[in-house]
Amino acid sequence: MAGCSQNLWADASPAQPVTSMAVTSRQLDEPQPQPGPGPSTETIKAWQDRKFGMFIHFGLYSLAGGMWNGQRVNNGYSEQIMANGPIPMKEYEALASHFDPVHFDPDAIVALAKAAGMKFIVITAKHHDGFNLFHTAQTPYNTVDDTPYHQDIVKQLADACARGGLKFGVYYSTIDWHHPGGNTYIDGNSNPITPGQEAFNVAQLKELMSHYGPISEIWFDMGKPTPAQSRHFAETVHGLQPQTMISGRVWNYEGNFAVMGDNAEPNVAMEMPWQAPASMFPETWGYRSWQVRTDLPGKIRENITRLVRVVSQGGNYILNIGPEGDGSVVPYEAQVLQGIGEWLKHNGEAIYGTRKQPFAALDFGYATVGPHAVYLFIAKMPADHQLHLPGAADTAFGRAYRLGSSESSVAIQRHGDDVSIALDQLAGWPKSDSDGGNIDTFMPVIVLPFDGALRVRPEAMAAAKDGSFHLQPAQAEHYLNYNGEGYEAPSTLYKLSWQLDANAANYSLTLHYTPPQQRSTLDLWVDGQRYALNLDSATSGQTSTASKTVRIRRDRSTHPYAMQVELTPAAPFVQGTPLPVTIQNLELLPQP
Repeated sequence: MAGCSQNLWADASPAQPVTSMAVTSRQLDEPQPQPGPGPSTETIKAWQDRKFGMFIHFGLYSLAGGMWNGQRVNNGYSEQIMANGPIPMKEYEALASHFDPVHFDPDAIVALAKAAGMKFIVITAKHHDGFNLFHTAQTPYNTVDDTPYHQDIVKQLADACARGGLKFGVYYSTIDWHHPGGNTYIDGNSNPITPGQEAFNVAQLKELMSHYGPISEIWFDMGKPTPAQSRHFAETVHGLQPQTMISGRVWNYEGNFAVMGDNAEPNVAMEMPWQAPASMFPETWGYRSWQVRTDLPGKIRENITRLVRVVSQGGNYILNIGPEGDGSVVPYEAQVLQGIGEWLKHNGEAIYGTRKQPFAALDFGYATVGPHAVYLFIAKMPADHQLHLPGAADTAFGRAYRLGSSESSVAIQRHGDDVSIALDQLAGWPKSDSDGGNIDTFMPVIVLPFDGALRVRPEAMAAAKDGSFHLQPAQAEHYLNYNGEGYEAPSTLYKLSWQLDANAANYSLTLHYTPPQQRSTLDLWVDGQRYALNLDSATSGQTSTASKTVRIRRDRSTHPYAMQVELTPAAPFVQGTPLPVTIQNLELLPQP
């Protein structure tokens, strides 16, 4: 294929590694936080260590319970029944005169969360319907001024969390169907935010950040604010509480943690902190009186599996309950949480304070990593009852044992680069893949202690017979920017990363790309060394392909097992910055 080519062998400056810049809280090949006040590295780590929390969707919609005028409203989430009904505003407002949740017991909810093994609680301070569970001076449409209950539910729960030792957070919808001149329902709830509504939101954010003690996280949701509005919301929060973690659904990459879609998990590698929000049933988050609630053991196992899967990828899992209109917790949901808690009593060591698994995939399940042990979760028993860990043979492992049963242990076996554990040699190990319905035996955990550093060889691409590599984007690990302009905004690519079984010390690397409309700089990282590539813009009559060639060096001292090749925007780059060009392929030729 014909294309323009720029040979840089005679130009030494781009071919030399760029000297390191000032140390930041993240590596330079990772997105940097937006400038300004924000959580410290210690706060972010503590947030990531919690792993499991409770979401609570509660409001006027809980009284309706998915019903209106004796009919089921089944087109959408029940907390959005006002829009899904649709229900005229005045009729919906009338629910406030009946809202008297006398069975809302914040201390009991905190006790339930703790029994479930949860470390934090987030409640809907205001949802899309505009009704407020806190006492706000901005509108009488709240639980104190407009209901027979006359109490501040957010305050009650914040105080209960403080007494019980749980972290507390609030959900806040930036759209508001009740606000004069505000929003009406549109598909996706991706409404623009009016200037008047922006001012209203900022005033309420100041109230929430000023009157309810430390807020560990604020869970913004929906709307399509401008970048300036997202910045305004984030600065308002951090101006009063710099250590509050802001969810990515403040949009425009102003959050401190990325939020996956509802009941979704990432299918690519994640570098910034992230959270997966989950409901008991995919049909709703708010209480639905006619929801079918069956197979309690299955629901417990489903959520244990989701928790493990999320944590093994490095994320936090927040599981929702939807109390009834009188404030009582649905018994089924309480039983699900209690079942998860029973499992965590035995296996929590493998969840809290851990980091994501270093293995690309495991045929038996999942893994997490603690300071001195790898934890192996067995979701599917291998036919040979052997747990195989690829690429881990260079680590100084101790004897493996089942979590909670260290008195019976087994030595690992090394097979080339890999490690295996013979489960049959553990005393009392079940010979069947079935757990017999006993939650204590569901997804058992094997502890594999190690001394020193954990070393895992990555899956590396093999070279061609002549020692060259021809890399396609589809072969790379992809890293994406989440939470852009709004819920429907697609994620954007910011990094491609390859691991190569490279034997030569020096290579000629040629990047083939689609020329951008403007001059751009792309960073090439090889074993942690940065090479800045200046890319010319497309010119009149230019073909669809351009190329850039640079000489690179292999550094086995930093990456002994495989040569790591990455492409990112020019460092330092902030959250939301995409790769500036479309990558077509890379060619690496060994050089003397």
